Amino acid sequence: MTAAFPRLRLRDPDPELLALPWELPLEAWPSDTVSFRKLPVGPSRHLVRFVETERGLIALKEEPVAIADREYDILRHLEDEGLPAVVPMGVAAAVDGHEAILVTRFLPNSLQYRRLLSRVPPGPGYLRDQLLDAMAGLLVELHRGGVYWGDCSLANTLFRRDGDKVQAYLVDAETSEHHPSLSDGQRSYDLDVLVENVAFGLADLAAHQDRGDLFDEALGAAESVRDRYCLLWEELTAEPEVGGDERFAMAQRVRRLNDLGFAVDEMQLVPGEGGRVRLKVAVTNRRFHANELERLTGRRALEGQARLLLNDLREYTAWLERAEGQVLSLVEGAERWNREVLRPSLGRLRAVTGRSGDTIQAYCDVLETKWLLSEQAGRDVGLQAALDTYLEREARATDPGLTEGPA
Repeated sequence: MTAAFPRLRLRDPDPELLALPWELPLEAWPSDTVSFRKLPVGPSRHLVRFVETERGLIALKEEPVAIADREYDILRHLEDEGLPAVVPMGVAAAVDGHEAILVTRFLPNSLQYRRLLSRVPPGPGYLRDQLLDAMAGLLVELHRGGVYWGDCSLANTLFRRDGDKVQAYLVDAETSEHHPSLSDGQRSYDLDVLVENVAFGLADLAAHQDRGDLFDEALGAAESVRDRYCLLWEELTAEPEVGGDERFAMAQRVRRLNDLGFAVDEMQLVPGEGGRVRLKVAVTNRRFHANELERLTGRRALEGQARLLLNDLREYTAWLERAEGQVLSLVEGAERWNREVLRPSLGRLRAVTGRSGDTIQAYCDVLETKWLLSEQAGRDVGLQAALDTYLEREARATDPGLTEGPA
C-alpha cells in the first residue's frame, strides 16, 4: 500500500527537494536514493538527519505537527526581522496529523558549543567569554524583537566565529513565542532559564572533560550571562538626559551604539526641564559595519568580520594617501583595497578553506596573525608575511575548518 503524500510547504522548491520521499517517516528514508550526511547532533527529543542537495546541506527534524508548524512560523518571523537563527525551508505534515518534518537550511561554518570550546583549555578563557557574550547578545536581540525563547540553552544554539568574536544563532524554536513586545516578567523568566541551562551545559562539558573541579566555576560563569544581558539591554534602552547644547554627547551616544554593531534608525530629542533633553534612540539589527562594508565593496560579511575589514580598509587608504601624496575618498580607498588587497588574499586563502570554507573569516585570522607577528617583531611585518605564515600553518593542520552543527 502506497503511503499518502503529506501536506507539504516548501519555500523556493526545486525538483531535487520535491523528489525527496516526504510521504515516509524520516527514519525510513532510503539511504540508497537520499544523500545523507552524518553530523554530530546535540541532545534532542526528536530525530534529526542531514541531507546533501545541489543547493547545499539541509537539516530535517521530525516532530509533532503543531510544534513543527509553530516553529516554522517563528523561524520565518526571525528571518524577516533579520534576527540570528537558522533559515526555515518548509514543513511536511503527515496526513494523519501526528508527525511532521521541519526543514531548515544548515548554517554553514557553524559549531556546537562543545566543539567550539574543545579548541581551548577547559575553564575560563577568551573563547568562553566570547561564547557567553554571544548568548547574552542573542537573547537581547530576540527580546527586542518580541520573541520569547522559552528553552534558551547552549544545546539549542549554534556558533560561528565572527572576526575576533563569536556569534550565536537560535537553532531550536520549539517553545518560542512571538509577541508585539515582552513584559519584564517574560524577559526575566527567559533569562533565568538561560542562566540555568548555561550552567548545566558548562558543567556537562566539565564532566565530559573529566574536570569536576570546574563545576562551581561553571555556575559563576553562567551567572555572568545575566550581567552581560543586563548591561547590553540597558545600553540599548537607556534614555539619558543631556544639555541641549551638548551635541557631542548626542553624537557619542550614536557612536557607542555603532561600535556595538547597531545602526540607529531614529533619534528623538525630548525637551525636559532646565534646558535639558532626553535622548530616545531606536536601533535596528546588529549589522552596522556589515551594511557599511557591503555599501563600500559589495561584499557581505558577519558584523564582527566587517568591523575588522573596515579597519583594514581605512588603514590601507591612509597608507595609500601617504605613499601617493593624494587624498582619497573612502569609496576610492575601498575600491583599491578590494582590488589590490582583499581579492588576491582571498584567492590565496581558498587553497586552505576550500569552496565551502569561510574565506572572509580566514582573512580576519590573517589580520590577527599579522598583529601577533608584529608584536613579536616590534614592527609591522606586513600582510604578505602574515598570509604566508597563516597558509603554512593551515596546510600543516590535520583538522582545518571543520564544520558541524545540529538542526
